[in-house]
Amino acid sequence: MNIEQRITAFSRLGDYILRNPIALQEVTHQSYRHHSWFTPESIAQSLKNIAAEFLSKEKLENWLVNYTIKQNNAPKTIAIVAAGNIPMVAFHDILCVLISGNKLQLKLSDKDKFLLPFLLERLIELESSFKTHISIQNRLENFDAIIATGSNSSAQHFEFYFGKYKNIIRRNRNSVAILNGTETAEELQQLGHDIFDYFGLGCRNVSKILIPNDFDLLKLKEAFNVFSNIMQHTQYMNNLDYQRTIYLMNQISMVDIDFINIVENKSLHSPISCLHYERYASEKDVQSYLETEKENIQCIIGKGFLPFGSSQQPTLTDYADNVDTLKFITSLN
Repeated sequence: MNIEQRITAFSRLGDYILRNPIALQEVTHQSYRHHSWFTPESIAQSLKNIAAEFLSKEKLENWLVNYTIKQNNAPKTIAIVAAGNIPMVAFHDILCVLISGNKLQLKLSDKDKFLLPFLLERLIELESSFKTHISIQNRLENFDAIIATGSNSSAQHFEFYFGKYKNIIRRNRNSVAILNGTETAEELQQLGHDIFDYFGLGCRNVSKILIPNDFDLLKLKEAFNVFSNIMQHTQYMNNLDYQRTIYLMNQISMVDIDFINIVENKSLHSPISCLHYERYASEKDVQSYLETEKENIQCIIGKGFLPFGSSQQPTLTDYADNVDTLKFITSLN
């Protein structure tokens, strides 16, 4: 397979995703039954972004022109330890390995063990040469490099076991939104997508907002009303009730919104169903906060940063932790 064949195969996979929603229903419901945070709506959203942003032939070609990908007659085996916080979150890593002509050794997350194999099976059907380049295993062995994503605690284990290999090891990150008080009602509503999409489980989800001292948080109550259907998810609401009870017992004040606890807290990371906020007096305060938390921030939403509503619409060049995955892989050959 040359690079043109690989691009064509992946772009055909994108076409398959967009044109065969009925064929995807069975694996979608299978995944949802296994892991209830993976709702059909969340899975559909992830598939749509994968097809539109990662598998467009034009976008693939424009992305790859910035790299030197030679005909690979001695492919490396790259192991991937996939995360399972949102549906198919490891797809970009998988794409980077396979599009570069290398071999994939994939360890699935138990939470997401149906969707990725389904897509890889379709990819092999579209281009049979991928069959010898894809391996899904419970035990990783005989690989040349590894990309592992997990929590801060699991990252310590990854470093212990995989530190002797060339690696990318990712830890917990969260995203922040910066408001300056001039946001329109539509922009605040779009911010809701950054917070509520995938129930806030992704590292690209906004877990904290920075707001001016005079910002009225009740503006968010009206803006977020369109996301009230999140109350239909039992586990989400169980988390909300639990966290709200803790806040009430500790006499911690909250902004009263039925389906999210908005709490003043200096921590970037917020529990499921909660949004932290911190007020600032000047632009200098914002810059100081961003500098302090730069190793923990995945992306920044706001005017002058990523547009409101775009955090869960990553493109091919939106590398996790700002580490260029494809550059890392191509440097191995």
